[in-house]
Amino acid sequence: MHILLIDDELSFLETVITRLRLRGIAAEGVESGEKALEAMRAGHFDAVVLDVSMPGMDGVSTLRELKRINSEVPVIMLTGHATLETADEGMKLGAFDYMMKPCPIDELLDKVSEAIRSRDKGGEARQG
Repeated sequence: MHILLIDDELSFLETVITRLRLRGIAAEGVESGEKALEAMRAGHFDAVVLDVSMPGMDGVSTLRELKRINSEVPVIMLTGHATLETADEGMKLGAFDYMMKPCPIDELLDKVSEAIRSRDKGGEARQG
């Protein structure tokens, strides 16, 4: 499993990456939507975890562009500051699901695994 994490809060990003790597999961992180697009073009990811509220290119705009690059990659949106309407907009644009931030690492990992399984089955089963 190879996960791309996108969040402008560097301490959060570094903590999640470290915790995933300790579980044997390949994880990379970037702190902006623009860098996320570069990473997506340069490599293969099984799933993306995307913060909704970021300066510059926000999560919804980033999601839209990520899906143009790879429409199959499942995206889990994290919302802390954003409204549920923003998360709902992300779901309409193809996000697999959204979670409230901060979330326990095991719950995040379960959601990412569920998204990958759904993609592999060709399903669009989403929860909210």
